[in-house]
Amino acid sequence: MLVRHAVTAQTGPLLSGRTPGIDLSEKGIEQAENVGVRLAVLPVRAVYASPIERTTQTARHIAAHHQLDVLPLPGVIEADYGEWTGGKIADLAKTDLWKTVQVVPSRARFPGGESIAEMQGRMVSALEQVIANHPGELVVVVSHADPIKAAIAHFSGVHLDLFQRVIVSPASVTVFELGQFGAALVKCNDTGSLEELVPKPEEPVASGTSTAEESP
Repeated sequence: MLVRHAVTAQTGPLLSGRTPGIDLSEKGIEQAENVGVRLAVLPVRAVYASPIERTTQTARHIAAHHQLDVLPLPGVIEADYGEWTGGKIADLAKTDLWKTVQVVPSRARFPGGESIAEMQGRMVSALEQVIANHPGELVVVVSHADPIKAAIAHFSGVHLDLFQRVIVSPASVTVFELGQFGAALVKCNDTGSLEELVPKPEEPVASGTSTAEESP
């Protein structure tokens, strides 16, 4: 399960990036509490988070319902926007690089930072390691919009140049079922109920009936 962090006072007008010291706003705390309640009914076995305040704080609201500690996962940290970090979105949107980021992001590199392709690579690598460490378990990873969008593109078999067509809202949940032979996108940008993900108890075999293994 990939969860985007809840909002801060800077979410929207500024490109916060990896700037330290940015906490969830009052609305963000409410969003984090709500996503924690939504996930409380699920058999979560581990909660990981990007090592930034807003992701860690969101993750704590989830982990608390499962008596778990939040485990830092550096590989799912926000993109390194370099010189763009802290900039106003309205100003950045006027640049040629912004157009590249929107149209052909696979060719975009942030000035003094990383490329979007590099971001996708280390995000996927981090998630693959988590998957390897938790076979058959439900795991939550709290990250950021662009890394989550890049992961959705990868596991869905979509080219990185199309990842801007995916919307990942604050405190939304994206769910993949990942196995040895592929991936299935179960939920994307979901902010509603997750009740259908609760495991169903196994129904007892009716008396007098035979299972396939017992049949001649």
